[in-house]
Amino acid sequence: MKGGLTLDPEAAHLVTRCFAVVAVRRGSRKRFPETCVETMPSADAALAAADPARHRHAAEVMGPSRSSEGVRLYYLVRWLDGD
Repeated sequence: MKGGLTLDPEAAHLVTRCFAVVAVRRGSRKRFPETCVETMPSADAALAAADPARHRHAAEVMGPSRSSEGVRLYYLVRWLDGD
């Protein structure tokens, strides 16, 4: 289990670890709806697209995973921009 997300080794293609820019105010939240997450091809791309002044933060995330309410979520692995 990683951050409240159970991983199925036979379905690794469904939920993956990736880099992203997350459009939120930084705080204690550890999961984000996919509407707040823009996936990026690399950590460098995520850092380049980040803009903390506009609440766009580079992160490593796991997802998407469907919640019990049917919302697709990404789970925070770590922030990349060190704020």
